[in-house]
Amino acid sequence: MKNILFVASESTPFIKTGGLADVVGSLPKELDPKKFDVRVVIPNYSCIKEQFRKDFHYVANFYMDMGKHPLNEYVGIFEYQYQGITFYFIDNEKYFKADTPYSNNTRFDIEKFIYFSKASLAILPVIKFRPDIIHCHDWQAGLVPVYLNTLFQGNPFFQGIKTIMTIHNLRFQGVWDIEHFKYHTGLPEYVYAPDKIEFTPQNYWYKKNANMLKGGMVYANMITTVSNTYAGEIQSSYYGEGLDGLIRARNNSLCGIVNGIDYDTFNPATDKDIYENYSVRNVTKKKIENKKKLQAELGLPVDEGKMMFAIISRLTDQKGLDLINCVMDGIIDPNVQLVVIGTGQSEYEQMFRHYAWCNHERVSANIFYSDQLAHKLYASADAMLVPSKFEPCGLTQLISLRYGTVPIVRETGGLKDTVQPYNEYEGTGTGFSFSNYNAHEMLNVINYAKHIYFNRRDEWDKMVKRGMKADFSWKESAKKYEELYNRI
Repeated sequence: MKNILFVASESTPFIKTGGLADVVGSLPKELDPKKFDVRVVIPNYSCIKEQFRKDFHYVANFYMDMGKHPLNEYVGIFEYQYQGITFYFIDNEKYFKADTPYSNNTRFDIEKFIYFSKASLAILPVIKFRPDIIHCHDWQAGLVPVYLNTLFQGNPFFQGIKTIMTIHNLRFQGVWDIEHFKYHTGLPEYVYAPDKIEFTPQNYWYKKNANMLKGGMVYANMITTVSNTYAGEIQSSYYGEGLDGLIRARNNSLCGIVNGIDYDTFNPATDKDIYENYSVRNVTKKKIENKKKLQAELGLPVDEGKMMFAIISRLTDQKGLDLINCVMDGIIDPNVQLVVIGTGQSEYEQMFRHYAWCNHERVSANIFYSDQLAHKLYASADAMLVPSKFEPCGLTQLISLRYGTVPIVRETGGLKDTVQPYNEYEGTGTGFSFSNYNAHEMLNVINYAKHIYFNRRDEWDKMVKRGMKADFSWKESAKKYEELYNRI
């Protein structure tokens, strides 16, 4: 039996802002409980819903030193069992009493997750759980391997513990000036070296910074990321976000394991949020019923003959929305309806609002996020647009396949690994893809998808069913993580 500890800033069902939470909430329960005792540590955010908080069990509390802080910081520990997994919640109102898990104050967030990284280690003797492996997720847990290999090495309890650093999105790294880190961490001077956690991005050439994710990558025994293609991409300067040299140097310790999705949560046969449940057997008929009911709810013309495109996304540059903006008029022809759900950069929010105002019979702009509405759209749309500039893994295309919504993606990261391009000559494929980050290349592929949808509908319906039969549950990915844990 191996003991595994997940350390992350968020996890479903307690707190979620992105795909990280889905991974941390889903993967532990898919690992073989006869071989692995998997537990999870996350912050005890005050915005966690009361339906969970009311059943949290108090374990203990203590005070922990933090660098040059004049007073020690409080560390409370709460415990909760969910779907067979033990979750620990680190409690400190100074850092975690907020309406959202992250703030607009990067300096404070850096301090908060310095505290969280150290506290995640400090609680282990108290809860009497000694992990064989600590699996750290993204920059918020990046200092765990650093602390483990420096300040905590003098304690026999921590000696021999291995670490894995998983990169969910390399763009977010936890970077701030070195003096800030020195004040809050208490880490030895030698860690602030260029081959350790010092990091000077090009636009900050005038001062030295420290980088939490880099620290995790330097000190971890293994580095993983969330798709095999992304593991290759981030070794280039284009995708490497300033860390490609380090990643190339640690190539032998790097692997990509594609994310899965929770097939209980995302199941059109049992989903309570959609209008009409369906399976691969009756998807063609039932998707039409879902489409017509969503059209009515959103105020679009109720017409099953329209091809409905969907965008469910953070509205940011990363998601390729500048490509959409460039050729929007070509996308929304009279036979098309486009439904957007998401929030993000104001220029993209306003872009979709503008098109919805000018073309209210073709565009529905829902500039908010609703999980229930998203499920309805997955079940109703014919195609999902995911033209990302880069995409470490992506869950949108996986959920789309599960619901029989054909993904149209750019060939990058996990999108390339999970969507098989349609081949009309061989009758294969689960979606459509384009390779270059080019708006007109994307539009050509969209128009090709329209052609198959309207003129070769039998082929389209076969593609829908192939996508629904593809298995992107956590089952296969969990096996690969089990192999990694055993190897390390």
